[in-house]
Amino acid sequence: MIEQIYNYFTIDMLYYWVNIGVLPFWLILIFFPRSHLCRYLVTSIFPFFILTGAYIFVLYKSYLNSFDFVSNFNLYMGIDDISDLFSEKNFLIMFWIHFISINLFTGGWIVKDSEKFMINKFLIFIPLIITYLIGPLGLFVYWLIRIFYAKNISLYD
Repeated sequence: MIEQIYNYFTIDMLYYWVNIGVLPFWLILIFFPRSHLCRYLVTSIFPFFILTGAYIFVLYKSYLNSFDFVSNFNLYMGIDDISDLFSEKNFLIMFWIHFISINLFTGGWIVKDSEKFMINKFLIFIPLIITYLIGPLGLFVYWLIRIFYAKNISLYD
């Protein structure tokens, strides 16, 4: 049975499942940000256990396929080197899981922070959608909204 699971989760299939699997978390964040379901399921450590499991699985498969992990450090050498790294499916799925995790964490932080300042849940709808699609821009839009509710500009809060 373990062998069947291992053979089923190719890099392409894992990409599909990670993308589909993160959608329920985002839908709960966007449509039910103040619910207990969101608090216990999405803004907790739970989704990151799942994504970490997927990440470890990719690392394990990469190790078995003799992936050159040292070459990952070439991404700091130049744009051409990072382009070469992204041609490797193993590196690409590791990066994608990393990207999805950070965006989901940021969305969860936006929801928790908006509760602290009692920002209307309909106002955080747009920054959450933008964060899902373009993480840093969504965080910036939320920060602009937050300025009006916090009544001050804080660059390090």
